[in-house]
Amino acid sequence: MSSNRERNDPKRPKSKNRPEKFSGRPRPPETQRPRQAENSPKPQSFQKSKVNDDGWLWGVHAVEAALKNVNRPGPLKLFLSEDRAQTIAPALLKRSGLKISTLLGPDIARMLPQGAVHQGIALHGPVLEGEPLEALMESGDGVILMLDQVTDPQNIGAIFRSAAAFGVTGLVMQDRHSPPLQGVLAKTAAGAVDMVPFSRVTNLSRSLEVLGENGYVSVGLAGEGEFNLHTLLEQQGWGGSLKKLVLVLGSEGEGLRRLVAEHCDHLARIPMPGGFESLNVSHAASISLYEALARTT
Repeated sequence: MSSNRERNDPKRPKSKNRPEKFSGRPRPPETQRPRQAENSPKPQSFQKSKVNDDGWLWGVHAVEAALKNVNRPGPLKLFLSEDRAQTIAPALLKRSGLKISTLLGPDIARMLPQGAVHQGIALHGPVLEGEPLEALMESGDGVILMLDQVTDPQNIGAIFRSAAAFGVTGLVMQDRHSPPLQGVLAKTAAGAVDMVPFSRVTNLSRSLEVLGENGYVSVGLAGEGEFNLHTLLEQQGWGGSLKKLVLVLGSEGEGLRRLVAEHCDHLARIPMPGGFESLNVSHAASISLYEALARTT
């Protein structure tokens, strides 16, 4: 849009496409050039691009882990580029309920959200729903990680990856505020969503009560914690008399909600001598799991 100064400047040359004065006649309608994308040929099966990632996994690690997971429900549709079809392990293609198609890389990309780095492999099927909380507790001693309204898919994916690396017993999320384990989340997790048991619960506070009744001690990560995490775990006898632990991490912006924090047995902080006030929640999860699991082995 031009400014008033530009429109009223007498020295400004007049455009050849603009009438010198209004004649009262309507201007002929402008012709609009057709978009190239609308005229370019596409395979009939892919006329409409997907606008979301419902049920989709992509990337080598995410898809191969899903194919190895015997508990993942079907039916599943696997899409491979010609190059990827030559390198994928044949054993992964033998599971029941799997339909396989070989496509060109751009055709695979057209089915996925824009920008998805699929590496020549994508899988479509039902989204993992998780297990009951009681199933996580049946695994015995260990660490359960709980997320309080953590919503960013990349953060959750990175947390799943750390949880798999450090061998947590399971991961607990609130059902209403957690994204499905698919798409960008699963790609970031690099297969960990099919390795780490998880549970979606309605009420985190009630879940903390149930865990406490079954011998778990819960520690919420918060900047106002009286002790740093290392000191608190030593005081509680973690690795000795204490063998069941819940680490609770809050949302990216607000941290732990008041009621969830009140249901934790203890609040602890991660010491930050550099003076910075907070960490990304996925980084805080990695540090906490290292403190609880790697340093005690």
